Amino acid sequence: MAVRHRLIKTSPQRVWAVLADGDRYADWVVGTAESRPVRGQWPQVGAEIGYEVRIGPVRLTNETVVRRCEEGAALELEARAGVLGTARIAIELRPWGEHCLVIVDEHPLQGVGGTLHNAGVEALIQLRHRTMLARLAAVCEGGAEDVGPGPVPVRAHGGADA
Repeated sequence: MAVRHRLIKTSPQRVWAVLADGDRYADWVVGTAESRPVRGQWPQVGAEIGYEVRIGPVRLTNETVVRRCEEGAALELEARAGVLGTARIAIELRPWGEHCLVIVDEHPLQGVGGTLHNAGVEALIQLRHRTMLARLAAVCEGGAEDVGPGPVPVRAHGGADA
């Protein structure tokens, strides 16, 4: 199970505002090129967003569904990755003084991803989480009062990570 944390130097409310905006998913989640609501009201339980993953010339469309939501404190997602299966991604926000400690916990649930899960895959997930949390911090600490749609500093080079 890949667990990683990062202290983000802003309030938990500000971090939650980014997590609760389904249109911002691609701004901080590594590997996604764009995101859009599919059904429900994000981040309510059962809501889904769709997103595109680009790996070179290949474009895959996947969806993520909210499985648990404690407003302002916790968001648990089930990411569907086609033939690779599904993964549980739990994001916890903890007040840490005037900042926010973000803890991400991910593990495969079903499919090939669970079967092939090993120490090497775990190391790759850790690297992905490090980048993802850095992107989330950049979005949240960006200095703008409004954390709504807008440019994201870490994506300025265009495109998503693969």
